[in-house]
Amino acid sequence: MATCKEKAIYLSVLSVGAMFIASYASHAHPGLANAQPNISSSLHPQGVQSTPGVQGTTTNITNMNIILVHGAWADGSSWSKVIPVLKNAGHKVIAVQLPLHSLADDVATVKRAIEYIGGPTILVGHSYGGAVITNAAYNNPNVTGLVYIAAFAPDQGQSLGNFVDPSKLPKDLLMIDPEGFAYINPTMFAGAFAQDVNSSEAAIMAVVQKPLNTSIFSEKSGPPAWKQLPVWYQVSENDHMIPPDVERMFSKQMNATTISLPSSHASLVSHPNDVAQFILNATTAR
Repeated sequence: MATCKEKAIYLSVLSVGAMFIASYASHAHPGLANAQPNISSSLHPQGVQSTPGVQGTTTNITNMNIILVHGAWADGSSWSKVIPVLKNAGHKVIAVQLPLHSLADDVATVKRAIEYIGGPTILVGHSYGGAVITNAAYNNPNVTGLVYIAAFAPDQGQSLGNFVDPSKLPKDLLMIDPEGFAYINPTMFAGAFAQDVNSSEAAIMAVVQKPLNTSIFSEKSGPPAWKQLPVWYQVSENDHMIPPDVERMFSKQMNATTISLPSSHASLVSHPNDVAQFILNATTAR
């Protein structure tokens, strides 16, 4: 049995050892002294901070956020040549992946992206993506502008079918599966969608295309955000999917800042630098 004196000596040794370990950790390994992770900073993207008192809301303190919205028969990779230019300019960029099951689902997808990335944000929509951003940005305080790239811009109560009748498209262009989802015939994809894109690249685009639920052609658009926000519109003069005259009509009704490119429907692929610069112009406009 240890005596009281021996217990006192033992406790003193333990105390000195603990002090030595703590001192070594704080000097030789400063990170160990603050091992508790900074949860706040890890939850928010670099350059973005929480707005005090509003849980889940973010405010950009450096550059404009940009959300890219693809259209039908495409996916987020269609922006692959545009994205590096935007990111190199210092912007935070998200290219969403739309389900293409319904306009309502696609609008909800973009709204979630807006909530995640915060504001201020520019929405950019190509083709059918224009109808999506028209609805997703309505009454959304985080969105400061809309950019349409050869895109639909419907007014309230209008649908894609008001501007493009699928039954009048070239014979065999659309291949519709038993569930009503339409693909573009791969053998006709380049000529219809991307006639000015490198043939091997257009062939890949045909393979990765996402089918569109044909019911979307008749879905009615809601109140348009383009009546609330500054708008930019790029017309594709050689578009075989949306008639260029229809694109010019959209641009005019929105009083949009407009450019025209000698492009196919896939201007974001065939003229990526022009499209990227157009988007950048929108981020700096005041």
